[in-house]
Amino acid sequence: MAVIFDFDGIIVDTEPIHYNAFQQVLNPLGLGYSWEEYMERYIGFDDRDAFREVYRAAGKEIGPEQLAALIDRKAALFEQIVQQGVTAYPGVISLLTKLKGKVPLALCSGALQSDILPILDNMAIRNVFDVLVTADDVKASKPDPQSYILAVKKLSEAFPEKCITSDRCIAIEDTPAGIASALKAGVRVLAVTNSYTADRLDGAAHVTDTLESVTIEMLAKLVGK
Repeated sequence: MAVIFDFDGIIVDTEPIHYNAFQQVLNPLGLGYSWEEYMERYIGFDDRDAFREVYRAAGKEIGPEQLAALIDRKAALFEQIVQQGVTAYPGVISLLTKLKGKVPLALCSGALQSDILPILDNMAIRNVFDVLVTADDVKASKPDPQSYILAVKKLSEAFPEKCITSDRCIAIEDTPAGIASALKAGVRVLAVTNSYTADRLDGAAHVTDTLESVTIEMLAKLVGK
């Protein structure tokens, strides 16, 4: 068995920070949107696809140079906000501690590596993960399965003796896009209601309100291995 964690909405509640940074970039351009729109339409996208979707929805085109500039500006704002401090979701640090050294662990996120690493370092959990897959590593964000396919591939390469395949992995996700991404890659999902209610998390093998009650035995049972 291997366990693959999402980042935003599972490790930490960075969605309000992402939203704030996006609005600081987009409002001066007349392209801002509400928190409700963010949760309904944009959550789960990486920065690249989020900006593309904003422009598409407004009937505008965005070139590669402009897109790169917006991503850089948003990343800088995100880092400024993060420096004020973030808090891990209940149970996540404890669960990571229990799993480390017992099963291979991966982080599979639609966020940029530059957004993720400072937070992992701040929480002293960067070295917990054996494999890291971010928006920098794939061309399409969740719900596309690229990121989970790559995470399974990297885990398999890192632990050849464990014969890791997608059906021997369990993903921990909080969004419909994340669940769809994992399922398309052949990975079962444990969903947490940190961002959406249980009725929105279709396809998950199990839905929980918190990681505080999750055990290695529970994850193994969900994988069926």
